[in-house]
Amino acid sequence: MSIALKEARKAYEKGEVPVGCVIVKDDEVIARAHNLVETKQTAAAHAEMLAIQKATKKLGSWRLEGCNLYVTLEPCIMCSGAIINSRIPTVIYGAKEPKFGAHESKTNVFDLPLNHKVEVIGGVLNQEAGQMMKDFFRNLRSEKN
Repeated sequence: MSIALKEARKAYEKGEVPVGCVIVKDDEVIARAHNLVETKQTAAAHAEMLAIQKATKKLGSWRLEGCNLYVTLEPCIMCSGAIINSRIPTVIYGAKEPKFGAHESKTNVFDLPLNHKVEVIGGVLNQEAGQMMKDFFRNLRSEKN
C-alpha cells in the first residue's frame, strides 16, 4: 500500500485526484498507476483501470488470477467491474469513498452473484490515504476562492 500511496502523491502533484494503485503477483509489483483523468481527459483513466491495463500487457493475459490489487481509495463501480472481469482475487484499499465507493460506501458490487468473487480488505493505511484526499480537495477549494 505504501507504493500505491507514492503513486497517489504523483497524481496529487499533477493536480489529479490523488489515487494510486499497484498490482502484485508472487510478491512482485507488476503494475503501478495513478489517476490521469484530467491529463488524458477521459473518465476511464482511473488508477485501477490504468494499472489493470499495464498488468494485462505485462502478463499477456486479461486474466489477472493470482494478483492482488492495492488502491488508496475504495473502488468505484467502473473499477470494481474491471476488477471482477479481470479475475483479480483480492483487493486491498485504504480510505472509503463516500460519494462513489462500490464496496461499502454506496453499494457492494463485489457481493453481487457473479461468476467471480473478490476478497476485499478495506482500511489499510486509511489515515494516510484519507488525509491526502482531504488535503487535495481543501487546496482545490482554496485555489478556486
